[in-house]
Order: sequence, then C-alpha cells, then structure tokens
Amino acid sequence: MDTVADLPLPSNLVAACRDDGRAKWLARLPEEIKEVVARWSLTLGEPFEPGGVTAWVAPVTSAEFGDVVLKVAARHMEGQDEAAGLREWNGDGAVRLFADERISETTTAMLLERCVPGTMLSRSPEEEQDDIIAGLLQRLWRIPSDTASFRPLQEMCDFWADSFERKLAEGRGDRIDPGLARDGAALFRTLPSSAPDERLLCTDLHAENVLASQRERWLVIDPKPFVGDPTYDALQHHLNCRNRLLANPRALPARMAGLLGLDFERLLVWLFAYCVVQSVDFPWLLGVAEQLRP
Repeated sequence: MDTVADLPLPSNLVAACRDDGRAKWLARLPEEIKEVVARWSLTLGEPFEPGGVTAWVAPVTSAEFGDVVLKVAARHMEGQDEAAGLREWNGDGAVRLFADERISETTTAMLLERCVPGTMLSRSPEEEQDDIIAGLLQRLWRIPSDTASFRPLQEMCDFWADSFERKLAEGRGDRIDPGLARDGAALFRTLPSSAPDERLLCTDLHAENVLASQRERWLVIDPKPFVGDPTYDALQHHLNCRNRLLANPRALPARMAGLLGLDFERLLVWLFAYCVVQSVDFPWLLGVAEQLRP
C-alpha cells in the first residue's frame, strides 16, 4: 500500500493511475477524501486492499448512518450513473446508497451500505455463481422510474467499439483477423437497436462485484447502469469464467440463457461480438470468438 499525504492508497489504484495517465488525479485524491470525511463527519478506516482501479474505497463510521463504506471515485464513462442506479434499486439486490456528491469535475463520492462479512462470490463454486448472478440480474432488471436518469446501452457499445477500432488502427491486436474484427465491431454497434425488450442494466455484474452480507445473503456492488437489452447483462460473468468458456464456448451461454430466460442464439451473438471488442486487451478471447462466429 502506497501513501500520499499520509493517506494510504490501495495498490491496484496506484498502479492503474500510473499506467493510464491519472497521476494528477491521484495526487489530488487525498485532499478530496479529507474534504469528504470532514463534510460528512466520518471516522475513517484503512482502505480495502488491493482495491479497484477507479476508486478509493474504505470502511467508515458515520454519525448519521453508522458503519458504512466511503467510495471516492474517478468519474469515467461507464460509472457515471452508479448513484442513480443504486437509488433506483433502493437495496433490492444491491447495496444501499446513503449519500452521494460530485466533489469536482473529476471525482464523485458515495456513502454505501457495508457488506459484512463482505466475502466475494468469486470464492464460491462457479455453478453456484451462475445461479446467484442469474437471480440477482432478474431482480435488477426493471423499467426505471425516471428513464432520463440513464444513458442508452447504445452509447456504451459505441464507445467500446470505437476504442477497439482505435487500438487496431494503432497497430495493436495484429493477430486479429480483419474480417472477424469488422464483423464483431459491427454487431456490437447494431445489437442494442434490435433489443426485443429494454430494462435498467447493471452491465458489469460478475462474481467479484457480489459480496456476502447480513441483510441479504448476497448484494451487488459497483454497478454501471445503462438502459437496454437484458441479454447484454449476462456477458461479463462469462468472461470471468475463463476455463469453462475456453473448454466449451456454448455450454455456459446455454446454462445462463436457461437460468435467465434469454434467447440462447441472441446471447451467442452478443458473446461473439463482446469477445471480439475485448480481444486486444484479452487475447485469449480470440479463440472463443472464432468458435462462436455467426
């Protein structure tokens, strides 16, 4: 754990900020945390280690809310509506939100329900993870009371397709077949508009974002809400089950489609496109994409 201005900084956050050019944001972070702690009258604990890559997260005690969690995060495209999503879910399958505030142009802060014991679902057998994640997703999917509070899934898919194509233009991903890349990116852009149904989505639900709690057995943390095709929401869990996906790229989608009541063929097409646009950073996904290519 690094320390800046006497404030401990989790190792994952420090490494990520050094790698992606957020050194200036990281340098300002201790003062922003101290500002929030004073404003919300918090008693601060040590941050969770190794932590995430976009936020400083620590247990705190609030004079108003008791034992909670403080999350001070860098504003980024995917996570902009996290607080709005948590307000919409209001503790139904996800952690409760007690307070949130935009600290600066680049930083937001939230006071969140503390999960005790906080064990990650990723420590459970993967077939058990399938059941729990499917159950949570079905609870999270809903028509939001204020649709205007959330961006369409199309916006995120365009963002990631643009990023993928930019990386290819920079000469990265030279092992990717141009036809495969073209087909995957095109599908990733067009699939959102053909959704048979649209709901509020979590978009990043996987076993490391589900924690054991006392109020409920499992609660979702760190959602990245958008409104769109529920089929998309099954994808991240697939990528976190690497060995199963490599062994049989169709078996896990078949299981999740059954658990979630989704169209199996549509899930396969989404998974193909997702594997393609993530393949520059995760080359192992190329083999999966090649086997799933429509």
